[in-house]
Amino acid sequence: MASLSHTGGLRNGRFLSNPVARGQIAAAAALAGWHGGYGGNGWWQHGGGFYGWVGPLFWPFAYYDIYDYAIWGDGIGFWDYGYPDIYAGIFAPYGYDDLAAYYTASPRHGRRHGGPPPIAQLCGDDGRDIADLPIDQIQDAIQPSDAQSAALDDLANASIKAAQTIRASCPTQVVLTAPNRLAVMQQRIEAMIAAVGIVRPPLEKFYGLLSDEQKERFNALAADQHKARPSQASLAQNCGGTQPTAFQWPSGEIEARLHPNDIQRRALGALDDASTKAADMLKTACQPDDAVTPPARFAAAAERLDTLLQAVKLVRPALEDFYTTLNDEQKAQFESIGPRRTT
Repeated sequence: MASLSHTGGLRNGRFLSNPVARGQIAAAAALAGWHGGYGGNGWWQHGGGFYGWVGPLFWPFAYYDIYDYAIWGDGIGFWDYGYPDIYAGIFAPYGYDDLAAYYTASPRHGRRHGGPPPIAQLCGDDGRDIADLPIDQIQDAIQPSDAQSAALDDLANASIKAAQTIRASCPTQVVLTAPNRLAVMQQRIEAMIAAVGIVRPPLEKFYGLLSDEQKERFNALAADQHKARPSQASLAQNCGGTQPTAFQWPSGEIEARLHPNDIQRRALGALDDASTKAADMLKTACQPDDAVTPPARFAAAAERLDTLLQAVKLVRPALEDFYTTLNDEQKAQFESIGPRRTT
């Protein structure tokens, strides 16, 4: 992380175009800010090794993950997001000092002390050199007409606007309570949905102007990209499979720490039920391998994000209802469950 921050690697679009590299950066950044440091893997880690939460930020490099899946058909990062991130939003692994480090960090501080990078660096960039589509590659592949070139320019401009929309959802202050973390998560997902909505119409227009031969060449760009990328055979399992033990509902721990009364137990039971329904909803809707064209993959991405948003909206009211029944000591005990967990 220190080397990347020093050399500008986090602002290097070509480097970040590799989803495995992004996953490694997110993992390093997530653990750098965690009280556990670099000594172990965080319990909120995705099955594929990614981290959905890095400090206060849900879904680092969100634009790149959407772009990689929709354009290149590479869902390594995109389809890993799901119920574990909702769970990690409820039981955050970070304490106040851990989270504050992401706002007070500087590249110089990170290099000397191994701390987390500034949160702004993890939110991505919205400049043309970062957010733009691979226009040269597309042009070389399809040899566009004037009308097609104009549509491709419109698509490139929409891509930049989409990246700006996602960047604007970057958190600007430390959020310490579970209900507010899910509120931040919901805001981030809504921004991603809006970004997909910005790009889809110009993409569909551009794709509709292509001949069958040009469409085949455009689609072949993704096939060529896959030759240099890891297999995606486990994508469906990663986003829809059985949840690891780390994400099982900690009923015993909550009971031991909070000593809830009957009213609180009923509210907690409703929260547990909502969480289970959200997990089932996301598992049922996980179909990452069906779409083979960029417009269809954008549609699949939009559907997945909509499902994730529905899941958050299902859990969030139940969490708020439960949280309001707690006294201050119980709230503090509830918030301590995540940071006190071991690997």
